[in-house]
Formats: sequence, C-alpha cells, structure tokens
Amino acid sequence: MQLIRGLHNLREEHRGCVATIGNFDGVHRGHQAILEQLRDSARALSLPMTVVVFEPQPREYFAGDQAPPRLTRLRDKMALLAKCGVDRVLCLPFNESLRQLTAEEFISRVLVEGLCVRHLVVGDDFRFGCDRSGDFELLAKAGERRGFVVENTRTFALDGERVSSTRVRTLLASGNFAQAARMLGRPYSFSGRVVADRQLGRTIGVPTANLPLLSRPLTLQGVYAVITEFPDGRRLPGVANIGWRPTVGSRRPVLEVHLFDIDEDLYGQPLTVVPCARLRGEIAFDGMEPLKRQIQADLAQARRYFSFRAQTDTVFPLASAPLAQETTTHDPNDG
Repeated sequence: MQLIRGLHNLREEHRGCVATIGNFDGVHRGHQAILEQLRDSARALSLPMTVVVFEPQPREYFAGDQAPPRLTRLRDKMALLAKCGVDRVLCLPFNESLRQLTAEEFISRVLVEGLCVRHLVVGDDFRFGCDRSGDFELLAKAGERRGFVVENTRTFALDGERVSSTRVRTLLASGNFAQAARMLGRPYSFSGRVVADRQLGRTIGVPTANLPLLSRPLTLQGVYAVITEFPDGRRLPGVANIGWRPTVGSRRPVLEVHLFDIDEDLYGQPLTVVPCARLRGEIAFDGMEPLKRQIQADLAQARRYFSFRAQTDTVFPLASAPLAQETTTHDPNDG
C-alpha cells in the first residue's frame, strides 16, 4: 500500500480511482464493510482503492485535548487499511488552509484535479468543506457534472447495535474488551518497541517493559490484566499500567507492562499488549511503600483472573462474532 502525504505529492499515476473519505479510527468492522463496498467498485471498474484521511483528525484540530481519544495511531491505521486491501492512502494535513476550502473547492482540488475520482463511497450524512457546508447531495450533483458516481455507505450492526468508533471507545472505557473486540474484528491492543526508562520497577522487584504512548487523550488509563504478544508468537500474561504514573511522575504517558515468570532483556523488542480486564484506576500513593503493596495486590488479582479464564478457556478475548446486520448508513468520520 502507498501512503501519499499531501496533495502536492499526487502524481499522474495516482489519478483515476475509487475512493472514500473519513477518519477510519480503529478500522472497525463498520469501516471494513465500507472498504468491502469500495473494493467491489474497484474490481468492477478495474481501478485502485484510495482512502482519504486527515492528520490531525478534524475533531483534534478544533477541540484539541477535548477531542475523543484515538483508537489507532496513524501508523497502525495504515497497517490495518493495508490488510483490508487498500491500494493508496491520501493523508491530507488538516490545517487552516484545508479548513478554509469551500465544499466546491474541496471537490475540485482533491477529488477531481487531484485524484480524478471515478466512484466515491461516503455516508449520506457526510459533511465537508468550510463550515461543513458540503453534503451528500452536493457531491452527487457535482458527480453528475464532473463524471464520477457517488454511492452511500451502509451501517454495520452487531446484535442490532451500530458499530462505530464512539461505541468502541465506550466499551473500552467500561472494560468490556470482549464486545469491543467483536466490533473491531480483533482484540484492542497497543503496539510498540520497548524503550529504556528509569528502571524503577527493577528496584522494587517488578521489572517492566515500557512502550511510549502519544501525548493526547488516552483511550485507556489505569491498571489492567494483559496478554503480551511477542514476534515469535509467544503470548504471556501480566499486568500493565497505562498512563502518567502519578506516584513517580512522568513527562509523557507510558504503558509499562510486567510479564509473569519471565526474565529476559526486552529492550528494542516489538511487543503487542492486549488489555483483558481492568483492575483499577491510576492512584497517587504517598510514597513507594504503599505503591509496592498495591502492585503486589494487582499482581495477585491478575493471576487469579488468568487462572479463572484458563478454566473457562477464554484467556484471550478474540472476536468471533457472527456476521453483522446491514441497516441504514454509516459515517466513516465517526472516529
């Protein structure tokens, strides 16, 4: 898959495509349904699939730290889109210049002159352009004049519930990781390479592997029982703290995971950490001794959790949902 950053990097070979536009945060099963719809059109027209996304996401540009937390970093989103068969991603910087484009200017510069779109798939509640003045009807009329077809998307529902990034965030915040995994089509996870830190965990007998997180609102914050995946396929249980470590202080949020019954150098290794159960929120303790006692309690609670889950053979919250029901329309900008 090819990532194109900005309109100025579009070339003649990028013109002529089927496309969709949105945030695609999480690339959940609703997004996957849109991409399948797009893939059908791409095959029928023998054209590449292009997804247009924005960085930062529009809500982040306008609301800053008050914007909803991301489900996926741009890098992870690209990997997920590639798995869905997307050929190209056009990533547009959402800045004042883009914000000020009228709906007609967006259609001309991005869709017609930039991509030469032949078939566009968007929700019928899709809004774009300065002050969100553009809508599905405007796109359809423009398509009739300028030679492209506009098709609306279909909502993906599980058990009668609409799949959306907002709903996934709510499920994660409530600790319902199994249902979130069904909506995502995979377990929710954090990925990254282990980085060196202050090694405070080793001083209290609980060494951790630390993964840096983005300095923006966190999807999850607190202490969790987790499964950690290694590149060699191993899956090991443990406990992770996700957040700012208020007792010892941290300039940036971090995920620090302690793995049970393992003693090896993990620095530089890529790991994937899957939260399975929320144990508690982050707490600022009055010194290291109360912190150490709580950590031991967290470890014991997590071991009990995994012992119970092993008995029920559901340690890892995999998404094994039935096929979803199609209903009305879906807006890829929801997340």
